[in-house]
Amino acid sequence: MRIIAGSLRGRRLNPPANLPVRPTTDMARESLFNILNNYVDYEDCAVMDLFSGTGAVSLEFVSRGSKEVTSVDINVQCADFLKASAKQFGVANLHVVRADVFDFLKRAYKQFDIIFADPPYAAADLQKLPDLVFEHRLLTEDGIFVLEHPKDYHFEEHPHFWQHRNYGKVNFSFFANKLDQD
Repeated sequence: MRIIAGSLRGRRLNPPANLPVRPTTDMARESLFNILNNYVDYEDCAVMDLFSGTGAVSLEFVSRGSKEVTSVDINVQCADFLKASAKQFGVANLHVVRADVFDFLKRAYKQFDIIFADPPYAAADLQKLPDLVFEHRLLTEDGIFVLEHPKDYHFEEHPHFWQHRNYGKVNFSFFANKLDQD
């Protein structure tokens, strides 16, 4: 697993084999960032990465210049690995929070420009994530929420649904407050 672009480009993440994660593939991550490049100035972005796992997505945002990244994962080994990676790479603007994402979203008070979520595909409440983000007003006015999910989930009927992209087994649904993100 490698950082694709930015100041940390080419740096490798070598998570321990026992982490309970399903990392977003390099190809899917690169495709995601290629899409976001058209809509986002990373240097002005506050980002939240939910179910951050290895932290590859969080570190990709940091590498591309995001002003602040908050990574949330309940697993202590994942949180510790991401903290160690941030320290190893000399990253100061990455905040790791060890918490249950669903509880965290209910008590979060800050708004973010980008929220990315890659929940376990077997998570019982996966389909509730867009509602939680919008009910708690966690996105800025021009913010984007990206949800990675398996192919059997469809969000086209959600009032904030914007677009869907598929990369093999990886599906991204994009949501926004302002749906005219062209």
